[in-house]
Amino acid sequence: MKPKICHFVGGQGMGWTGGIKATLNSLEKSYLSEKFEFITAPLSTASTVISKHHPEVIVVHAASSWRGLLPLWKIRRSAKLIINEHHYSAGFETFNVPSVNRFHGMLKLAYGMCDRLVTVSQGQKNWILKNQLAPADKINLIPFSRLIYPFFNVPPKPRLPNQPFVLGAYGRFSVQKGFDVLIHAVKQLPPSQIKLKIGGGGANETKLKQLAADCPNIEFVGRIDDVPAFLTQCDAVVIPSRWEPWGNVCLEARAAGKPIIASAVDGLSEQIQDFGLLIPPENPIALAKAIQELADLSATKLEHKGQQGKASAINSWQTYLANWESLLEELT
Repeated sequence: MKPKICHFVGGQGMGWTGGIKATLNSLEKSYLSEKFEFITAPLSTASTVISKHHPEVIVVHAASSWRGLLPLWKIRRSAKLIINEHHYSAGFETFNVPSVNRFHGMLKLAYGMCDRLVTVSQGQKNWILKNQLAPADKINLIPFSRLIYPFFNVPPKPRLPNQPFVLGAYGRFSVQKGFDVLIHAVKQLPPSQIKLKIGGGGANETKLKQLAADCPNIEFVGRIDDVPAFLTQCDAVVIPSRWEPWGNVCLEARAAGKPIIASAVDGLSEQIQDFGLLIPPENPIALAKAIQELADLSATKLEHKGQQGKASAINSWQTYLANWESLLEELT
């Protein structure tokens, strides 16, 4: 019989329907399913699922909290426990944590219960080690990924004379994603030269639309079901996040061969190399300057940057699978 691996995702929000769930679905369909039986369920159903399936390994993808410590302790008595830390990072702490000592205390208790802690970026791992939240020998660095093959087929967008430079941005409309900063940046640029397409939705949608109300060159395109098709329309992608432990949008844009402007935070910093520009978070002036710099490049230079990004993403999914295969084989 194949070892059973239970993945528990927090709540029914973005973690359940968004990037984490999409990656877990891809994991279940990968070659790893020949070695392991995967079960994915909401964390709220953990006790029922564990009683039914008796897994050898449990992977928790939910954000740790004081309230969640007791349920986590109950879970860890049933099988080997992995915490996959998608949520917290240095950037998160900067913008969200009023009491650092209390926050660190909670994380030390949560991480202390697991057999392994999986970090999604080197920056996140460095933050955990710097603050002594978990010992190095308990941490496995597995950069987050998803099945990205459709993105490799996005063609380069031709630059036509006298046409605006088209920026794409997409994700949840939340404080984290920094779309307000992006709108302020675009407002500083000539509207005839720059067009911004923003995809997605969320709690801040009304505020963002009000902020952009006097900007005819900013278009809200709504929910994006076909991301590669959306990226086909874009000359470049902007990721103005205030924090981002990893940043799947960056991975997708790299795979699609799009030049990228991103905030120099957490996992975004290590994804961007010569094919993109890093700017300080919450700095619309620096962001506007970076957008203009990219827009002024020739079509040849833009395409070259895009191809560099594509090359950097080419093995990410295979590497992700190999890292998980090694860890799960060790624990089972």
